[in-house]
Amino acid sequence: MNPHRAEEAPRTDAVQLEVHGPRQLAEVLPYLLGYYPDDSLVLIAVYDSGRRFGWRLRLDIPDSPERWDEASREVAECLADAGSAGERPPDGAVLYCCREPKGGGTGRQVMERLRPLVDHLRVSCGMLDVPIYEAVCLSQGLCWSYTCSDRECCPAEGVPQGRSGHSVVAAVAASAGVRVRGSLRELEARLAPFRHELVASQELALVQAQNAWMRKMIPEGGSESVKQETLALVRELLDRFRSSSPWKDEARSAPEASPTSGSRYRADDSYDDGLLSCEEAARLIVGLQDQPVRDAAGTWVGPGDAPAALRLWRALARRCVGGFTSHAPTLLSLAGWVSWNLGDIPAAQVAVQYALRRDPGHRLARLVHLACNTGAPPTAEMTLPAPRDGAERERL
Repeated sequence: MNPHRAEEAPRTDAVQLEVHGPRQLAEVLPYLLGYYPDDSLVLIAVYDSGRRFGWRLRLDIPDSPERWDEASREVAECLADAGSAGERPPDGAVLYCCREPKGGGTGRQVMERLRPLVDHLRVSCGMLDVPIYEAVCLSQGLCWSYTCSDRECCPAEGVPQGRSGHSVVAAVAASAGVRVRGSLRELEARLAPFRHELVASQELALVQAQNAWMRKMIPEGGSESVKQETLALVRELLDRFRSSSPWKDEARSAPEASPTSGSRYRADDSYDDGLLSCEEAARLIVGLQDQPVRDAAGTWVGPGDAPAALRLWRALARRCVGGFTSHAPTLLSLAGWVSWNLGDIPAAQVAVQYALRRDPGHRLARLVHLACNTGAPPTAEMTLPAPRDGAERERL
């Protein structure tokens, strides 16, 4: 199972909105996370007798029903963690099951297939005195309630979720500056190894850069020399990315995404991929694996460089192809660090979770991950919890 900690949406403490019924619960979900979840279980903690949403948790829906009991126990452990950390456990929770049908199935079939999983979760949470107030399934633009038996309110054929961006929820979110960046799958695709005719050339360049790096490190003083060469290349490429933007307004970051914005993301990322040669990318990917170089590059980037740096780190992560995918967590962590500095917590969480899936012990990824959940800047002095494979919760 691939658990993910959910992304934190921008704080909107001054905004109040009453949410009623499965349809509005479906509408509010992407604004709580900052994206549209794919193939996900999402648990939203509820406080103050249902008047306030709290932390949220997201994990992949296990494909095999044999693993559903395990997933339920992991969710229960997260609830127990709240008490062990000295927090007040939530009064209850709202559960979402988000999955699209496969192989010609229907949304209603998805809902029925996931019903035993929902039952497992309701029992596990109930045993900890945290009742599931509402459990809904979202599939094919429809929503179903697992808890409501009123067929006038929640018909068997499901309730339409409504047009995205055309609701009271969307209007309130827009006025509060809360935006949805697209789907989780689209956000992760921006970080995945690219697939086109340059893959073989990029992997060959990485092999050559690795060999050259090892030769340069052997002589006395070689480490400092390689560090300075790598940082000089970082500066050169940052200047290039800063002066070459796919957007008319270079000062702003990527445009807000819609549920169908994957094509725009692909166009922007393809533009950035074209700003790098295979050799330049390989030298940076290899050189940044050295922790002092990585740390220097991360702290050297100033506020004015952040949008260009984020594009550069993402582009380099996409070039970690073939046998060099293990190099990606360093670039993903740097992307997460820049996103955190820009205040884009959802993007930071997606980047570091993607990194931690490949290397659960990657220290920078875990530091940024912890910072996203505590609000404290990532520092070497932070005490990190032991890596765990189970689901973890998001504190808001």
